[in-house]
Amino acid sequence: MQEKSPSLPIKNWSQDDQPREKLLYKGKSALSDAELIAILIGSGNKDESAVALCKRILSNVDNNLSELGKLSIMQLTEFKGIGEAKAISIIAALELGRRRRSEEALQKKRITSSISVFELMQPIIGELQHEEFWIIYTNNSNKVIQKNQLSKGGITGTLVDVRLVLKKALEVGAIGLILVHNHPSGTLKPSNADKQITQKLKVAAQNLDIKVLDHLIITEKAYFSFADESLL
Repeated sequence: MQEKSPSLPIKNWSQDDQPREKLLYKGKSALSDAELIAILIGSGNKDESAVALCKRILSNVDNNLSELGKLSIMQLTEFKGIGEAKAISIIAALELGRRRRSEEALQKKRITSSISVFELMQPIIGELQHEEFWIIYTNNSNKVIQKNQLSKGGITGTLVDVRLVLKKALEVGAIGLILVHNHPSGTLKPSNADKQITQKLKVAAQNLDIKVLDHLIITEKAYFSFADESLL
């Protein structure tokens, strides 16, 4: 791309060059979501500029980046002008953003409330289309020692092995456990199975002087806490 003088008005640049130049001379915060994604894909198609194409893609997910992040390579390549390489670039960028959110939450490390558990785990499991069950292991200051995926299942549920949970707790020296799983259906109501596994882990952990501090059910934008609802 031929360099342009910053004094040249943006309106005089080609539309495909605008996002890159705009970021260079005005900063990243000046760009819309569509313009940022346009930088990733580099070009549009014969009928649309990169920006116009990205606006159309975003409009199909109600301009929601979280929903965009759920699209598969196959779904993205259904848009004219998006090949496999461009689809991979979009997916990779959104995954980096998700991981950044997760790392920022992890830096807090100390669990002070149910919302701090939600902030830690939502970026990891909140948007998944399948169910996952995780255990957060804490020390006597409620600081996170480790967080592990215990099981991964389909939409209908997961299997939880109590022995594996307690084995890992002893290995890392944890005195507190926080159970976390997601409901891809979006419902926050705990099932009978959710209640049973919570009670089963609570009783088994007590024999080892380990306490189940909470059990969170997480969806994309909300959560249910057993501790908050006095179900522990």
